[in-house]
Amino acid sequence: MGTQSGGSPMAGTVNIGLIGAGFLAETRMRCYAQVPGYSVTVPAVAARSADSARSFADRHGIAQWHTEVTELLENPDIQMVDLCVPNHVHRDIAVAAAEHGKHVVCTKPLTAYTGQDLPADATDADIAGRDPALMLEHATQEATAMVEAARSNGVQLMYGENWIFAPPIQRAEGLMVRSGGSILEMRGGEAHCGSHSPYSKIWRYTGGGALLRLGAHPIGTMLYLKQQEGVARNGRPIRPMSVMAETCDLTTIAETQGARQNGIATGWQDVETWATALITFEDGSVSVAYGSDNVLGGMQSWLELFLSNSRIRCNIAPHDLVELYAPGQEVFEDTYLNEKASTTAGWNAAIPDEDWSSGHVAMCHHFIDCAVNDKPTPCDGVLGLEVTRVIYAAYQSAREGRRVSL
Repeated sequence: MGTQSGGSPMAGTVNIGLIGAGFLAETRMRCYAQVPGYSVTVPAVAARSADSARSFADRHGIAQWHTEVTELLENPDIQMVDLCVPNHVHRDIAVAAAEHGKHVVCTKPLTAYTGQDLPADATDADIAGRDPALMLEHATQEATAMVEAARSNGVQLMYGENWIFAPPIQRAEGLMVRSGGSILEMRGGEAHCGSHSPYSKIWRYTGGGALLRLGAHPIGTMLYLKQQEGVARNGRPIRPMSVMAETCDLTTIAETQGARQNGIATGWQDVETWATALITFEDGSVSVAYGSDNVLGGMQSWLELFLSNSRIRCNIAPHDLVELYAPGQEVFEDTYLNEKASTTAGWNAAIPDEDWSSGHVAMCHHFIDCAVNDKPTPCDGVLGLEVTRVIYAAYQSAREGRRVSL
């Protein structure tokens, strides 16, 4: 049983402070309600907007709401905080939470370059146009500070990569171990028609585009699987050694051809909507990760593993547990089928429980179990740091047109 400084012992009941009141926070509330084996409560939520914080608390029966994160962190009954906020505030909140003796769950990416080293009056163009080598340096420093803050305060920093806990990935990992084969190549990606977040179109708030927001999923999972393969085989992770990448904004083409009317998000300010990164690992194996905001037909999330003795394809979304056909939009017009579905007409995947199939519920359960029982998680801040390094090295590669060593 773990005890947090200034807080009560973590036993059957776990008190989580939620920071943020948007789309991801709603997902977390659904997932914490489904965690088996523990009584999970959220006694407080913090958000920048008083209206958002109050409304969220009212909807979910949360006793306290705050507009200042520090007020939430000073609550001695909270043992763990969950960051559901834009990337540019991850570092400061995570460090403050660790210093208050709280375990930290931080959604992907762990952190981002958003102009931290520039003066307060820096323009959006100054930030997005910064030398990518400096972006890599500062993003790495931010992530390292988060890892060190958790380590020095005796708490866990848990990296919220839900893909790793999705049933297809968990099954693939077990099959990989059982096969005894080596991963030679991985290919994976996430794509849809655009982000939920109004912050996503501006580098100042997000720290990147499709590569950071979407590509982080396959990249994190690829790094995790090579890490686990190396630990099982040689007692040490197999780490990434270099990356090559290409990025662009395809909506500059699509906007002239009715993209908005067809459902593709437009109006991106200074971030890419398409990216591909080629990662080479120290054992010579390779991975190709892809992210795009230009794909209609609902969320597309997949990963394929090519082993020395087998091949495994993981369909995270969509999958075919329930397939649905309707001749027209009006049949299921007000029915939710799957994330980012642009129409309910024709064939669709009517996913029974996206929170389960995407790995969110299992991830929340795993993190609570690790915090309660003082168990380290392989999905930790160090993994998040590695993902950050790969992504910003990929941005450097795309800008400079060359392979970048890690």
